[in-house]
Amino acid sequence: MSRRVLFYVQHLLGVGHVRRAAALARAMAAKNLDVTVALGGFRVALADFGGVRLYQLPPVRAADMQFSALLDENDHEVNANWWERRRARLLALYEQVDPQVILTEHFPFGRGAFRKELVPLMQAAKGRARIACSVRDVLVGIREAKADKIVDLVEHYLDRVLVHGTEALIPFTATFAAARQFADKISYTGYVAQGGGGDAGSNAGRGEIIVSIGGGAAGESLLRAGIAAAAQERFANYRWRFLAGANLEAAVFRDLETRAPLNAIVEPARADFTTLLANCALSISQGGYNTVMDVIAAGCPNLIAPFASASESEQDFRALRFEARGLVNRLAPEDLNPEKLGDAAAAALKAGVPKAAKPDMNGADETARLILDMAENG
Repeated sequence: MSRRVLFYVQHLLGVGHVRRAAALARAMAAKNLDVTVALGGFRVALADFGGVRLYQLPPVRAADMQFSALLDENDHEVNANWWERRRARLLALYEQVDPQVILTEHFPFGRGAFRKELVPLMQAAKGRARIACSVRDVLVGIREAKADKIVDLVEHYLDRVLVHGTEALIPFTATFAAARQFADKISYTGYVAQGGGGDAGSNAGRGEIIVSIGGGAAGESLLRAGIAAAAQERFANYRWRFLAGANLEAAVFRDLETRAPLNAIVEPARADFTTLLANCALSISQGGYNTVMDVIAAGCPNLIAPFASASESEQDFRALRFEARGLVNRLAPEDLNPEKLGDAAAAALKAGVPKAAKPDMNGADETARLILDMAENG
């Protein structure tokens, strides 16, 4: 008997959510679940969903890093008619798939604007399908009034909250205290890594210092500091490779290419990132969930330079917790300049591979197992 899953995935700016969702979709398909992904954002080149069925909803993205507006495929701000059409498409897809399980990515802990279509979906599914949420280990910026609304949605509609982390390292309540009210619905899956230790037969990145910024929406400062650090005499014997994410502006990319010293390469993000990590002398990256998991899974010398702002503390919160466990070396956000980055990189090279035991990294497989159990046993 077919075990059908409708997986709702909506990313707005970065690529981390959709790449993690792709890993989960592949793991579910590997357990013979019939997965349909309702994709609400624009396609991401390096998000590999394998052979699962992708259904493209009318795509939408954030206008800027402040999420000041939502824009459609024509760069027009979405309106009531757009929402009505998309909601109808999603509900029709639900009836067509007729899933045993609905899995939402991040909602109701984020993506609040999309309650316009997700609450109607959950209302239609209640009593007919099991409903679960896939959510990362760290949440940020949730005020008490909003937390109360989230708890109401969890208690009324969700059967399970799948937290992609470990309680021992970062309890969900550490950044969402209201989770105590639905503790019985929380399952920790372990961390979700992209899988694989790279291509053992490839020398790509061998002995290099790899600087990466994930999707690139907020990585310009790290790339510029890294370009300047690469020119320092102490790194003359290292090749530096800078990976610019898809969301980095083209003009910034060209300027970085111009400024790069002879021992540096600036190029777009690569599909063989895990191979580069497996071979590198040092990984320098921001602190986004996916990149940190890839770095830890690779077991390479590392330096995490988390992005932080008044409204974005997620990366630094995670980096501090992981640093305390001896899993990463951290550069404080306020220290992101060429000299201090160079000092931290030199120290990380000297420290070598972290000695601490890795946390549970089987989050994709465990998520798939839990969804299969929900599909089979209700």
